Amino acid sequence: MSVPAPFPWQQALWERLTAQQDAGRLPHALLLSGAHGVGKQELAEALVARSLCQAPGALACGRCHSCAMLASGYHPDLLRVSPVEKSRQIRIDPIREVNAFVNQTAQQGGYRVIVLQPAEAMNVAAANALLKSLEEPGERTLFLLLADIPSRMLPTIRSRCQQWNLAIPPAAACLAWLGEELGDADEAPFWLTAAGGLPLLAREMAEPEARALRQTLHELFDALVRGAEPVAEASRLSGQSVERILWYGIAWLEDLIRLGLSGDRRELRNPDLLPLYRQAVKNARIHDWFRLLDYAQEQRHLLAVGGNPNPQLVLEAWLVRWSALLRS
Repeated sequence: MSVPAPFPWQQALWERLTAQQDAGRLPHALLLSGAHGVGKQELAEALVARSLCQAPGALACGRCHSCAMLASGYHPDLLRVSPVEKSRQIRIDPIREVNAFVNQTAQQGGYRVIVLQPAEAMNVAAANALLKSLEEPGERTLFLLLADIPSRMLPTIRSRCQQWNLAIPPAAACLAWLGEELGDADEAPFWLTAAGGLPLLAREMAEPEARALRQTLHELFDALVRGAEPVAEASRLSGQSVERILWYGIAWLEDLIRLGLSGDRRELRNPDLLPLYRQAVKNARIHDWFRLLDYAQEQRHLLAVGGNPNPQLVLEAWLVRWSALLRS
């Protein structure tokens, strides 16, 4: 039976968490935060497994009845809360289930564990409904809240959790793992740099479908530099995630701004795009790129929370703005 385990770059943090747990000092509510791709989910799953295990060591044992139930996909003392399908929010009804769950006795005689992910998806009513359970959770109850952007959570929720921010790990701590995952150690540094140092995101970006999207976007922006019509070019991206496209655009804009401010190519996350950047820097002023970056970040946030009903219009408007700057 495979036992959930933290990643190599999380080992020191894992040892601190388990030492607290073994000493009976683990708080009842942990907020694990950090950028997408740093490994919050895997760290949380390892802690869930160890907390529910009946004979834990450094990790869950993987042999007891509790571990077997968890591996099967159901454990009576574990409750997971996420947005329901097609919804971007965690609403109040699942939180009412949480409140009922924490008032029950653990069926296996150990911890009751509640995982909320992404915690920033709770709407105000849901977050307020959770407060009582966070304040009076009962014995051997563990809340694990996972958040990419904890500042979007209510301060009253954050203040009731012990916050553990998972920082971007040093490259040396994850390059060997990434090279093994990619099956090519030579490619690992490029993708880790392109992902801003986030190892799971680097693995995701190196997958064939993601590579193809990145290459399509590169070709599209080259075409815009040559005067192509942006709305027509948007048809190349039919069926792709607009949120992911904006993510790439934001990363490239940040590169452009770095290059424009410092002229230092060593700071670029995407050095293979240097010719495109140089042309773009030549054609527009830095404050124009900052405005476009603000627009892209705002639109990506609106899409993430379901605040814009027409992603294709967002994409077309964004490409029109890019094109205007490239030709100015």
